[in-house]
Amino acid sequence: MLIDIHLLKNYPPTNLNRDESGTPKSCFFNGSQRGRISSQCLKHSWRSSDDFSNLKLGIRTRYLPEMINDILKERGIDASFLKEVKNKLSKLGQSDTKQVDKKDDDKDEQKFQTKQIMFFSQNDIEAVADVVENSIKQAETIDKFKKITLKEWQNILKVNALPITVDIALFGRMVTDDSFKDVEASLQVAHAISTNVVDFESDFFSAVDDLNKDYNDDSGSAMIGDIDYNSCCYYIYASLDVNQLMENLQGNEDAKIIIENALEGLIRAMTFSNPSGKQNSFAGHVLPGLLCIELKDKKIPISYVNAFAKPVYKNDYMAESVEKLKDEINKVSDCYGDFISVKDRIWFSPGIDSLNPKNSKHIKSFNEVLDICKLWIKEV
Repeated sequence: MLIDIHLLKNYPPTNLNRDESGTPKSCFFNGSQRGRISSQCLKHSWRSSDDFSNLKLGIRTRYLPEMINDILKERGIDASFLKEVKNKLSKLGQSDTKQVDKKDDDKDEQKFQTKQIMFFSQNDIEAVADVVENSIKQAETIDKFKKITLKEWQNILKVNALPITVDIALFGRMVTDDSFKDVEASLQVAHAISTNVVDFESDFFSAVDDLNKDYNDDSGSAMIGDIDYNSCCYYIYASLDVNQLMENLQGNEDAKIIIENALEGLIRAMTFSNPSGKQNSFAGHVLPGLLCIELKDKKIPISYVNAFAKPVYKNDYMAESVEKLKDEINKVSDCYGDFISVKDRIWFSPGIDSLNPKNSKHIKSFNEVLDICKLWIKEV
């Protein structure tokens, strides 16, 4: 079973996702320049939103050695072992665990990190702590403990098929270290692109010293600067493979309830969260003008981005974008029909007088959207 999610969000002046020069990200689509929000940026904003906070989430970090150090301290492990523990664990994530890091001896004050950033569940972290603690107890002395190799720990860890958290099950995990299993993402997320041609603008700003007059200083601004921004109506698309999600969550108790909560949390996050880039400067917090969700029997994900191959140009970008998306869905339905296997489609476009596409339900409230999606999962 597949669930395709399509949104349209119309933003005022913002800089939601910037490149290395500080300019809002962009791309060329069908010959014209568009605004762009990367899929990584979108996924980060969804995962870190309050709508995911009630779910048990993993931790994406390089600070595993420091985390294990803190756990072992709490378990009463002698401090003489801890630096060696961090030194060994800092080799996780490199292809050759025999490689020597010459800087390790100088890490008294520096925080220890793994060689790559990795996604960990709480089960993973506890398992590492258990393996290390058992090694310390078996070694008994620091000299014997130093002879234990990281490879020995990795061999123990990799045979355990530990349950993973819902965010790892959704967004996937790929690591070069075989201590932790790779997880195929069940959620595919496209880079959001604007339905309109993008025009970049730049805001010149200055800051005035509040005490200028008190000290008879008439030099003007204490600081000047500029920031680039744009204003775009974005098409956002994601595809959830429910069967892959179920497979990823095997081993978790109440997996079906977790999936129900995950789907609701995902839809709420996509609806109510926005990327955090320069929000203190622009406060670009908006809700979707359209939310379309499709339930499919076959694993045939379809983005309707080609609805905007010819960019919108009228004064009301959202209304025209909704109309174009509706026409694209009807065209695909007419041309491909049963082959794309859309079992159910809900269409939520508050305040926009536009007929919904063929074979779809025009929904009047967001709560009804969530209720229908919950029923889809219950029927799996």
